[in-house]
Amino acid sequence: MLFPKWTNALPTVLAAAGMGGAVTTVGVVWYYFTPKFWEAGYMPDQPGAGFNHQIHAGKLGIDCRYCHTKVEESPEANVPNVATCYGCHAETLLDSTLPAEQKVGFVREAWKNDASIEWRRIHKLPDYVRNFPHHVHVKAGVSCYSCHGQIMGMPEVFQSQPLSMGWCLECHRNPAPALVPPDHVTQLVWVEQELKERAKGGGSVDGKALLESIRRAPPENCGACHH
Repeated sequence: MLFPKWTNALPTVLAAAGMGGAVTTVGVVWYYFTPKFWEAGYMPDQPGAGFNHQIHAGKLGIDCRYCHTKVEESPEANVPNVATCYGCHAETLLDSTLPAEQKVGFVREAWKNDASIEWRRIHKLPDYVRNFPHHVHVKAGVSCYSCHGQIMGMPEVFQSQPLSMGWCLECHRNPAPALVPPDHVTQLVWVEQELKERAKGGGSVDGKALLESIRRAPPENCGACHH
């Protein structure tokens, strides 16, 4: 006998090990190579001291649309230009006790030099998706909170949701739980509380009724037919 008897089981063991390795590899790729793991939490370094949403949108209560002025009429949620920032951060408009040069010096420098601030984009869909149509979703009653999280509590903005095709399809197949009255979409604290209560079976607004109201109201813009 050239080989010991236990080697008869070797092909079975190797086949089982190979199958286990293949399943493990698929499982690792399935989870760790997806936007849910790879992109959620993305928070790049921003120019200067960055933009603190916790102060601006939270403490000061600035509405999202003050800076993102085109969000109700354009697919793009535009980033504000330097003039918008400088309108609040000019030398004579801030409390003198604040470390202005450290916090907003880069804004004043950009204004002085007629230059742009190179903010780093956080939420970016693949090119083949083009861009997320903000105006359509906002008018339908999808709050900033549903996609971007509680922005009002973020000192530095990060990507809170995967924004993957599967994640989007989950909402498209059952949008009612995410819908709020369109005039409440930027009231993020109210939206967060409302959606959490609705998930428990409560809430003050009927999402299904909001969905039906959208379906019964045909669009009136030219692009609905002539696109």
